[in-house]
Amino acid sequence: MEQLRIAVILGSTRPGRNGKAVADWVIDQATGRPASYELLDLVDYPLPHFDEVKRPMLGEYANAHTKEWAAVVAQYDGFIFVTPEYNHSTSGVLKNAIDYLHSEWNNKAAAFAGYGTLGGSRAIEHLRAVASGLRIAHVSAQLSFSIFTDFENMSTFAPGPQHPALAEAMFQQLEEWAGALKPLRA
Repeated sequence: MEQLRIAVILGSTRPGRNGKAVADWVIDQATGRPASYELLDLVDYPLPHFDEVKRPMLGEYANAHTKEWAAVVAQYDGFIFVTPEYNHSTSGVLKNAIDYLHSEWNNKAAAFAGYGTLGGSRAIEHLRAVASGLRIAHVSAQLSFSIFTDFENMSTFAPGPQHPALAEAMFQQLEEWAGALKPLRA
């Protein structure tokens, strides 16, 4: 079987964001794994608020930015959504990027890495519901980084010593599920 491709989707575009350091750390932790982990930074895909006339489920995208985003997402077997927690949920930019597409997400696997006052847990909870609606199989292992204990001065990422082992469990589950789902998309 060809190598699995996993996109680490950075779900914040805010200036001064903490998520870039988290996403980079996740990719560094995945070094040497049997799957390929690549950063997809939403800063590089500036999607306006959802502006397609037809429903994403139809797959009849009219706008160039949607077609580009669809082509990028379609090439991956799985995803790690790196999400901040804003007002007890995920970021608007991440939700918007997810809402643009449908079949490009189907029958793929996902994991979550959240950060915030409660480790992004409420954002992850909401993303799990969204993933279920898009037929994304989400694994139980996740990463939750506290803005109080895993960031110095709430800005410099310094993850606790427990996180590498948690990342290993998450990668293992994600790769197993992404591989198991690949025949459904063939």
